[in-house]
Parts: sequence; C-alpha cells; structure tokens
Amino acid sequence: MLSRTADSLFWTGRYIERADYLARILEATLRLAAIPTREGASEGVWSGAVASAGMADAFAALGATPGERSVREFLAFAPDNASSITACITRARTNARSVRTALTVELWEAINGAWNGLAEQGRPTRRDDFVNFLEWVKTVTLSVEGASSRTMLRNDAYWFLKLGAAVERADNTARLLDVKYHLLLPEGERVGGQLDYFQWTTLLREVSALTAYRWVYRDNVKPWLVADLLVLNRQMPRSLASCQSEIVSCLELLAADYGRRGLSQRIANTRLMQFEEATIERIFQSGLHEYIQAFLDQNNRLGQAISEQYLS
Repeated sequence: MLSRTADSLFWTGRYIERADYLARILEATLRLAAIPTREGASEGVWSGAVASAGMADAFAALGATPGERSVREFLAFAPDNASSITACITRARTNARSVRTALTVELWEAINGAWNGLAEQGRPTRRDDFVNFLEWVKTVTLSVEGASSRTMLRNDAYWFLKLGAAVERADNTARLLDVKYHLLLPEGERVGGQLDYFQWTTLLREVSALTAYRWVYRDNVKPWLVADLLVLNRQMPRSLASCQSEIVSCLELLAADYGRRGLSQRIANTRLMQFEEATIERIFQSGLHEYIQAFLDQNNRLGQAISEQYLS
C-alpha cells in the first residue's frame, strides 16, 4: 500500500473518533453546567471542556471568555478550528474520498452520509436542537465504525483505519480523565461531595461506561475505581489498556503484512508490558496526573513513529 493511502486511512479513523469524542465532551458539559454551584463555577466547567479536547491554547488565542455559547461554537462549528466536529467530519470525508477504492461501498456511504448530513443539521443555536445535533454526531460516527467492522476485509487498509481510531481514543480517554482529576472540581468544593460524585458519574456517562462500572465494581462511584476502569481494565473498550492492546494488535498485523517490525512496534509493546505490570494503587501513589501526562507524551511519540514508519 502507498504511504499516502495508509496516511489517509489512518487519519480517517482518527477524525471520526475525534468527532465522536467532542460530541461526548459537549454533551457531558451541558449536564455539568446545569448543576447549581457557586458563582463563576460554570465558567470553569466550560474551560474544562476545552481542556478535555486538548484545545486550551487555541481557544485562549481567540481571546473569548469560556462560556456555553463560545465553547459550543468553537468545539462544534468554528471554521478556524481545524479540530471542531464539523472540521473532523469534513476531513474524514476528504481523506476517505482520496482512498475511495480501498473502502467498501457501505463504509464510504456512512462517511459521505455524515458529511452530507452536516448541511442538513446546520448550526443549531437552541440548546435542545444542539443536544439533538450531538446525538446525531454520535449516531453517524457509530455507523461508520459499524460499517468498517462489518464490511471491510481484514487487511492493511482495515488495520490502518483501526489503528488511527485506537491511537485517537487512547489520547482522548487520557485527557478526559486528567481534566476531571486535576482541573474540574471548583475551589471550595469538597472532594467526595455531591458535585464531585456527579462529575465522576458524568465522566462515566461520557464514555458510555456507567453501566460497565456497576457491573464490574458493584459499588458507589469512587475516583480510584473510575480510574481503574478507564486506565487498566481491558474489558472496557475505551480504557487506556484496551486501546493499547488494540494498537499492538494492529501494528503486529501490519508488521506481518509488510514483513518487518520497527520502532512503532517496540514502543507499543513496551507500553503494553507497562500496563500489565501496573496497579491503580501504584499509579495513584506516583500521581495520576503525572502518569497520564507521561502516557500522552508516549502516545505522541508512538504517533510520530507510526508516521515515520508507514505514513511518510
């Protein structure tokens, strides 16, 4: 496969995953912002949404005050934000179109249909309409994932698509967990209090993990158990360990297809071994924030290694 074809498939997977994640961030933030809190706390919730998306610097450069209207516009529709929901769906479609012959009819129609749907959805301003827009985004991205899973041959095209989604999902879960643990609880609010509990519950809803949490732990929502689920539990498809396992699997299959292993396989396998040796107690002792920052740095290194090995 040509490197530019692999690159387009990889980024198609990443952009679709990112659009879904941004919709989940915005949906959860609307819930959190509706909670009565002390004056000024709502601004912190919307700042947390931008931080969760990894776009704090880009938003700050606009000079806008973080609030519902400004953050909704920036994360969902802003033409000058290359990672907004509409930009992600548009870029996914552009990449998919350039490798149309590598995709099944069903997958292309799912991606192209999502792009066409943007015009029909418009830019809703009423909150109810905006919530419906977010539900639509989650539905169309799920349809893309379903079409790829059910119709694509298990060959290098499929592995590059899945690899991009797994790398993006790992990055997103790490950022989300870090923002809640490190930034989101307002000053003066009690750790373990009602707001803290609601925020952790909302985080689980954001990654469709609340039911999974109850099945696994059969306990009230507790920060260290949420972290255990989203960092180390391989049964949870959005956990860091599960994403890492998916990354290793895709890279090993690509190595078999191309007859060589390289830096990306070594980085990915080393990190998977670290997950196998880790416990949530050790992670909290060393600092969850520090652990996640190190993971994000490693994920960036892995992305660069994948690019240099296969996509350049």
